Amino acid sequence: MAYLEMRGITKRFPGVIANDHVDFSVEEGEIHALVGENGAGKTTLMRILYGMERPDEGSIRLGGRVVHIPNPQAAIRLGIGMVHQHFQLIPTLTALENIVLNCEPRQWIFLDRSHARRDLEALMGRLGLEVPLDLPVAELSVGEQQRVEILKLLYRRARLIILDEPTAVLTPQETRALFSMLRRLRSEGCTVIFISHKLGEVLEIADRITVLRRGRVVGVCNAVSTNERELARMMVGDIGMAPRSSDRKQENGFPVLSVQDLEVRDSAGRSLLKGLTFEVRAGEIVGVAGVEGNGQRELVEVLAGLRVPDKGQIRLANVDVTFLSTRERRRLGMSVIPSDRLREGLSLASPLWANLIATRYHMRPFSRWRLLNPRNIRFYTSKLIQEFEIAAPDVDVPASALSGGNLQRLIVAREIAVSPRLLIAAHPTRGLDMRATQAIRSLLLELASRGTAILLVSTDIDELIALSHRLLVLYRGEIVGALPASQADPETLGLLMAGRRPS
Repeated sequence: MAYLEMRGITKRFPGVIANDHVDFSVEEGEIHALVGENGAGKTTLMRILYGMERPDEGSIRLGGRVVHIPNPQAAIRLGIGMVHQHFQLIPTLTALENIVLNCEPRQWIFLDRSHARRDLEALMGRLGLEVPLDLPVAELSVGEQQRVEILKLLYRRARLIILDEPTAVLTPQETRALFSMLRRLRSEGCTVIFISHKLGEVLEIADRITVLRRGRVVGVCNAVSTNERELARMMVGDIGMAPRSSDRKQENGFPVLSVQDLEVRDSAGRSLLKGLTFEVRAGEIVGVAGVEGNGQRELVEVLAGLRVPDKGQIRLANVDVTFLSTRERRRLGMSVIPSDRLREGLSLASPLWANLIATRYHMRPFSRWRLLNPRNIRFYTSKLIQEFEIAAPDVDVPASALSGGNLQRLIVAREIAVSPRLLIAAHPTRGLDMRATQAIRSLLLELASRGTAILLVSTDIDELIALSHRLLVLYRGEIVGALPASQADPETLGLLMAGRRPS
C-alpha cells in the first residue's frame, strides 16, 4: 500500500478545472517527481495536500488512513512539510531562530538556545548538513537558506517533504549538495515530492515520475526507463528543439549599451555594484550569471533608470543616459522585461489592452491631445495577442485571468513589439513550462538576429549558455568572470558564481 494516496482529486476555479479526478500516489521512502507545463495542475494538487486549498471532490490517505487537511498547520501535524520556491524565512532572525520558530524549546519563558543548538547539531550531523546557526538569514547564501527551510521541516518531524522548484536559484554545486541530502533523507525513510521543470534533474534524482497535463494524469513512469524527450512529449507534445545563439552568425555590431566604472551603494553606504565596465553590441546577447542577491536586481534597476548610480556612466546608442528618466531611455530604444512579472511588469487588475500600451500610452497612435484612441488601441492589442499566441478570450479581460506563461508572453509582446535597440531581459523564462520557455527563447534569438542588443540576466545556467554570445558573472556586485559562451560550462560558471576561481 502506498504511503500517500490522493484519489479522484478535483478542484474547480471559475472557468477552469485545475485538477480533474487526479489519482496520485507516492511510496514511502521514495523521491517522486511531479512534472507538467504551467497550468497543468501541479501547484494546485500540492496546495491541496499541504492544506492551502480544499478539493471539491476526492480523498487523501496517508499511512493507510483517510486524513482531512484543512490548513497547513494540520498538514504539519501529519508530518507533511513544504518548501516553497520563495522561501518563508525572516531575514533578521538567525538560522537557529528561524528553524525553531513557534516550536521553541523553552527554559521558563525564554528560548533554551543550548537545547535547540544540541538538537539541531545532532540533526545536521546525521544528515551531513552544515548551516551557520548564529548568522542572520539575510547573510546566508541561497543554498544555505534552502537548507534552513528543510531543517525547519525536519525539526518538526516531517516525513513527507514537498519541494517546489528547489533548484531554480542554485548553482550546480549547490544542486549536487541538495541531491546528496535528498538521497540521505530517502535512506532514512523520508518521502520527497520534487516539482521541477528541469527534466534532466528530474531524471537524475527521482525514483518515479508523474506527469500532469491539463489537470489530468497522463502517465506515471520509472525514471530509469524514460528520457527527456519522452517526458516532454507526455507533457506538451513534440515541440522540437530550440535554436542556440551558437547556431547563428554574430555580427560585430556597434556598442548599443556602454557601462563604465558603474558603482551603486545602499543607504548605509555598502557597495551593491562595484566598478562594473562592459558593453553590449548590436545583435549580441550578453548573459549575466550569478546567484540571486549578488547585484543583478540593482544592475537592472540602474540600467532601466529606476535607481541613480553613485558613480560611473551609462551610454545608450551613444547618448549619456546616466541621469535620464526611464521614459527618456525608452524613447531612445530601451525595453525591459522585469524579473518579477506580477509586481513590476503588470497591473493584474487592468485589462490586457491597458497593460500592452502601459509604456507607450502617451504616444501616437494610442493617444492624441492627451486623449486615448480606443479604436487604435484595440486593433494593436488584438494584433499582438494573435502574433504572440497569448491565450486570452478578449482584450478587455483583466491580466489576472491569464496563466503565468501567458502573462510572461504579454510582457514580452509589449517590450519587443517596438523593435527595441536594447532589451534588458531579467529572468524571462523563470517558472515557465517547456513550451513557454522555448517560445520566449526563440523570440529573443530572433530579436538578436534583427540587430537588437540584449542583456540577459538569469540564474539558469543552461539558458545562459544556450542563448548568450558572451557571459559575465557577478559575485557580490563585481564582475568576477567574463568569457565567450562557447567556452563556458556549468562547472566553471558555478564556481565563479560561488566566488571561486576555477583551477
